[in-house]
Amino acid sequence: MAMVIDDIIDSLKNFDTDQLNDLNQVGSWPTAVKVIIWTLVFAGAMTAGYVLHVTNLQSDLQQVQQKEVKLRKSYEKKFFAAAHLDAYRKQQLQMEESFQAILRQLPGDTEIPGLIEDITLVGLKNGLSFTSIDLQTEKSHEFYVEKPIKIVVNGRYHDLGAFVSDVADLSRIVTLHDFSISPTRSTGPKDQGGMLKMEILARTYRYNDNRS
Repeated sequence: MAMVIDDIIDSLKNFDTDQLNDLNQVGSWPTAVKVIIWTLVFAGAMTAGYVLHVTNLQSDLQQVQQKEVKLRKSYEKKFFAAAHLDAYRKQQLQMEESFQAILRQLPGDTEIPGLIEDITLVGLKNGLSFTSIDLQTEKSHEFYVEKPIKIVVNGRYHDLGAFVSDVADLSRIVTLHDFSISPTRSTGPKDQGGMLKMEILARTYRYNDNRS
């Protein structure tokens, strides 16, 4: 055994390392050199394979961790929604009731004459005289139809203010816009001092049930 080891050592000592540059001389290399070279090659291959395998495992692990985070967030959102489902349903019912209440405040086409009569009565109650009260061309929007009403009335300043306030308090939704006030000119024998003419655009609305 000792002689074999000595022979291996001697072959390594006598081996010219320059032969490593010539692969055509592989057959003449000592057995010990071949064993060492193949061992190094095998170890290098195993190391490279191990590093590549670990790298792939790390990449897979990162993807799994990212997926876990997304799934956890999705679960938390669904759990939160499920836990508050009854509250959402109650809120939806409240919103539907509020919506229906608003719709009830919007006059239908057949109710517009009644609304105009209500506006007229409010004006007369406040001592105003009407020059005109005319429906204008309606305008359709996505969820509602706007029905403008142009009003021209005469009265004193405080009476005009009371009229505007009372119209705003009607049970039906009416908004007032684009008003202008100017002194009236006396056309009769009585003194019309302090009288004013107010032009104002009232707008009422109805639900647009013909929207596409």
